Amino acid sequence: MNKKRPAFGPVIFYAITCTFGAYLTFAAVQGEYGLFRRIQIEADAEQLREERDRLAAELAEIENRTHRLSDNFLDLDLLDEQAREVLGYVRRDEIVLR
Repeated sequence: MNKKRPAFGPVIFYAITCTFGAYLTFAAVQGEYGLFRRIQIEADAEQLREERDRLAAELAEIENRTHRLSDNFLDLDLLDEQAREVLGYVRRDEIVLR
């Protein structure tokens, strides 16, 4: 009449271990510091680098134009271009088409 009761200890241990392992795997892939988040951060960083490079080139262009219009260095072609564009100047010998 001695019936052996099934041992639930190892079953519970493996169930808890598998659940914990599944949680760690999920956190490693989709968590706040997971694989998907890292890929997203790297893509954002690349986009910001491209924007930084574009802005640096734009700044260099603006600095060049500012230098060319300064008192120490005057580029007459640039001055003529700016006067035509901003003030609408034309020379007497030119024909304006609208």
